[in-house]
Amino acid sequence: MNESRRPSRGSGSRPGDRTRRPKKPVSPNAAVARDEPRLAARDVLRAVRERDAYANLVLPALLRERRISGRDAALATELAYGTCRAQGFLDAVIEKCAGRPVAEIDGPLLDVLRLGVYQLLRTRIGAHAAVATSVDLVRVESGSGKAGFVNAVLRRASEKSADEWTLALAPDATKDPIGNAAFEFAHPKWIAQAFADALGTRAGELRDVLAADDARPVVHLVARPGEISAEELALITGGEQGKFSPYAVYLDGGDPGALEPVRDGLAGVQDEGSQLVARALTVAPVEGTDAGRWLDLCAGPGGKAALIGALAGIDGFRLDAVEPAAHRAELIRKTTRELPVDVHVVDGRSSGLTPGYDRILVDAPCTGLGALRRRPESRWRRTSSDVAELVRLQRELLGAAIELVRPGGVVLYSTCSPHLSETVGVVADAVRRHGVVELDTRPLVGDVPDLGDGPSVQLWPHRHGTDAMFMAALRKPSV
Repeated sequence: MNESRRPSRGSGSRPGDRTRRPKKPVSPNAAVARDEPRLAARDVLRAVRERDAYANLVLPALLRERRISGRDAALATELAYGTCRAQGFLDAVIEKCAGRPVAEIDGPLLDVLRLGVYQLLRTRIGAHAAVATSVDLVRVESGSGKAGFVNAVLRRASEKSADEWTLALAPDATKDPIGNAAFEFAHPKWIAQAFADALGTRAGELRDVLAADDARPVVHLVARPGEISAEELALITGGEQGKFSPYAVYLDGGDPGALEPVRDGLAGVQDEGSQLVARALTVAPVEGTDAGRWLDLCAGPGGKAALIGALAGIDGFRLDAVEPAAHRAELIRKTTRELPVDVHVVDGRSSGLTPGYDRILVDAPCTGLGALRRRPESRWRRTSSDVAELVRLQRELLGAAIELVRPGGVVLYSTCSPHLSETVGVVADAVRRHGVVELDTRPLVGDVPDLGDGPSVQLWPHRHGTDAMFMAALRKPSV
């Protein structure tokens, strides 16, 4: 016998054996208690489903409340927003694996199933971890029976990759290319069709639009003119100066609300496309002298009003800001504090304001299809039937603005939607009914490439890295 060889362990104990014993398995309750990122993501999904909450409002507050930061916060953000964005695709997979419609699955189970399938098919998280953590979430709250159901569904989902599920469940690409692209990039088909219509002769870019819309957006900051420059803001925050807006800074990630310039009111969070809209209003050519009487007719929650107000203040001008909802009007007051902005809690269609404004912004309520990447659950809330009512409101607001602007003054109409009915359709109606002149809006946004034939401007996330903002400048003829 080789004396250097260790004897095999028997059932008896020897000194030191206790250090080699396997650790006790972690109970599901303890495992879930430690899994703060998935708990946070699940709770966001639940709030969205039960209360029609907005994920981008719920999650930051939840992360602060639970003191989740760093990599855990990044994971929670990816899981919550990603699951919201991909809901249509995830539900199709879940229905196939569960053998029943998602409407027949208990809401709390559906939240966890969506979260689990997202991890399996849209992240690099291992299948075992995705399944086990999901099962633990359900077992702690609902017991072993329902946990077994979740386990079975997720294991079936893990049998195919995302591409394989798309091939199995999506409409045929040759017969229904728009439906196929909509399924792959998790958009309702009517929204994909609206994008294709707005792209017109460049509808071949549809997949690029949907892919950009489905990706996590870069955070855009706006430097408040007169207080801080974009160069200074970029140096302080470690960001990168924007390409098109002279006030824009791009951030790779993190909580922008924690940045000192944002806390001190020197900067805010605002998509670069929205910054370009606000700036376009201030540089549009008016006939006659600009007396500095400006109006934001749809000002809530106040981002564009703050930028316009800061620019107005540099020249000694003032801005009136209109918002019918009292709580949103209060947000405008907070956002524009110390700026020459007067807030009016009235309906823009019948504001009672005295006509004679030099410049008016109508950033009209819309479907928000151009900002879906920043509002991940919105694509599943909107329906095509929403468009007609919104278009009526947009026409009424634009008509009211044209009544309030002076002859020779300019109204800038904008939406965060590329839907033709909400954009060029509303503008054409105003030109026909009110006799305003549509200006070439392209020069008003500076050196932004690839804007097409005009005269209006349509920005796109895949071309410009902004939300899909639309804007058109209209001048009221001089008498």
